[in-house]
Amino acid sequence: MNLNATLLAQIVVFVILWWFTMKFVWPPITKALDDRAKLVASGLAAADKAKLELAGANKRVEEQLAQSRNETAKLLSDAEKRAQAIVDEAKRRAEEEGAKIVAAAKAEADQQAIQAREVLRDQVAVLAVKGAEQILKREVNAGVHADLLTRLKTEL
Repeated sequence: MNLNATLLAQIVVFVILWWFTMKFVWPPITKALDDRAKLVASGLAAADKAKLELAGANKRVEEQLAQSRNETAKLLSDAEKRAQAIVDEAKRRAEEEGAKIVAAAKAEADQQAIQAREVLRDQVAVLAVKGAEQILKREVNAGVHADLLTRLKTEL
């Protein structure tokens, strides 16, 4: 065999193999590569979009947390104010009730003092009558001398 014929046969086989590869093998490979590139690009775009959505969601969450904290602080403040108002109202009522009790006790003490004075006046009047009776050595009639006894009570 001749070297030229071998070289020519190899060139013909190479061209046929090249044509076959370009016609049947290369298009599916390029299509697969293009599809893969599109898939990677769409994945990257989706990742970027997800990052933006995540950032937006984080921002909304932070805003909601801040709003919740503010609302909670306001509710706590309102509750503390209400509790203080309840305590103040209870103190006021207790002071009013204490003042009423003191006034009632004072009035009762005054009434008892007046009653005690009346009892003492009656007893002093009786003693005065007995003393006068002893001095006069005769009995003083309470019915007859009622006016005198009443004046004596009022003077005492």
